[in-house]
Amino acid sequence: MKNTYFDLINQTYYFPQEGFDLQDNSLYFNGVSIKYLIEEYGTPFRLTYLPKIGDQIKKANNWFNKAMRANSYKGKYYYCYCTKCCHFQHVISTALKHGVHLETSSSFDIDLILKLYEQGKIDTSKVLIHNGYKTQDYLDKILHLNKLGFYNSIAILDSMKELDRYPKLKNPIKIGIRLATDLQPQSDYYTSRLGIRPTEIIDFYKNKIAKAKHVQLKMLHFFVDSGIKDNLYYWGEFQKALKLFVDLKKECPTLRALNLGGGFPIRNNLGFEYDYKYIINEIVKNIKDTCVNEGIEEPDIFTEFGKYTVGESGAVIFSVLEHKKQNDTEHWYIINNSLMNTIPDAWSILEKFIMLPINHWDKEYQRVNIGGISCDHSDYYNSEELNQQILLPKIDRKNKEPLYIGFFHTGAYQDAISGYGGIKHCLIPSPKHIIIDRDNTGNFITTVYRDEQKPEDMLQILGY
Repeated sequence: MKNTYFDLINQTYYFPQEGFDLQDNSLYFNGVSIKYLIEEYGTPFRLTYLPKIGDQIKKANNWFNKAMRANSYKGKYYYCYCTKCCHFQHVISTALKHGVHLETSSSFDIDLILKLYEQGKIDTSKVLIHNGYKTQDYLDKILHLNKLGFYNSIAILDSMKELDRYPKLKNPIKIGIRLATDLQPQSDYYTSRLGIRPTEIIDFYKNKIAKAKHVQLKMLHFFVDSGIKDNLYYWGEFQKALKLFVDLKKECPTLRALNLGGGFPIRNNLGFEYDYKYIINEIVKNIKDTCVNEGIEEPDIFTEFGKYTVGESGAVIFSVLEHKKQNDTEHWYIINNSLMNTIPDAWSILEKFIMLPINHWDKEYQRVNIGGISCDHSDYYNSEELNQQILLPKIDRKNKEPLYIGFFHTGAYQDAISGYGGIKHCLIPSPKHIIIDRDNTGNFITTVYRDEQKPEDMLQILGY
């Protein structure tokens, strides 16, 4: 009996599953034939499937609203999109169609906000959360938004000294306080450099903020870098933040919002499990019960979902150029671009993505390493679970069709970290970028956002 790649996946996971299906021995992603895109555009290419963004936003809004109704919660829920996760106009415009608010991180982010305002895609009622260290340029632009009438623009204080730099304006500046949390990296705990120490926040409010008539404290910002997870670490930090919110609320009548920074995880393997509904209900229930017990009103709940919003909309597709056998046990599949350049998180922080073949699901499989074409030894896809190797269909020399593979759910951060459109390691070009949407009748619309990077593009940057 032949053990095909399809047999492997079918016996190991629930398949087909959301976003992934097989037709005529070829992989479909959210109903889109990847084989068709390969035949139309060649490889390599990255794609963004825009309807997935709206699906993610709708699901989260629905879960939070249901949890609030179930717990008779009196506050409101605000879904914010983190622009730093993916700045492309087509991504943010799609998210805005579904009513999201926005979070910024740096000076140029405000220029992006102003462009959206000029184009009529946002108005002055849009909630804007300004995180990050405030350089003078960043701060000046936040103040400019205030003068333009963005009355829901909230600057999150990253340090106590930041408050002294806010001038007295006609309209009071809405501010928040970022709580410095204990982070949990792989090796040991440490306290985040971001935010203000929890032991100093109450005194800071009493002695400084309460006396400053030109600002209004509206939000406490709580952030855990590892994201919202159902473990003792997250719930411990959450409870500490909730207690501080209660203490601060009793001192500050204008405090109205609790911002749960740190996002939801996305699927990075076919066996991914995460009970979003349960986690959300626990968050809402805990805030509700605490506020009732303490005799304070329930705050509006803000979330800042970046990776969750856009991560599952992206993919990168490659062709396997060559099968190299370097010793008796190691097989290498060399792809037609660089993994370091296209999915940098895979080698920098060992991030995992869903990796699947596009074709040859009826072939037997073997353990392989996947390597890029750069000259760097780190340019390969790491899989600790299988001792650096993964399973893919065997390459049949008799078959003229090459093996195509895809890395899926790559829509968050990868373009920004790799420096989209700039200089790449070994001067390997950025692949073609394809946008996929649906029209009013449900038919797919594909657009080439940008062709593969050309030599002259890089050489111009380099001064040639």
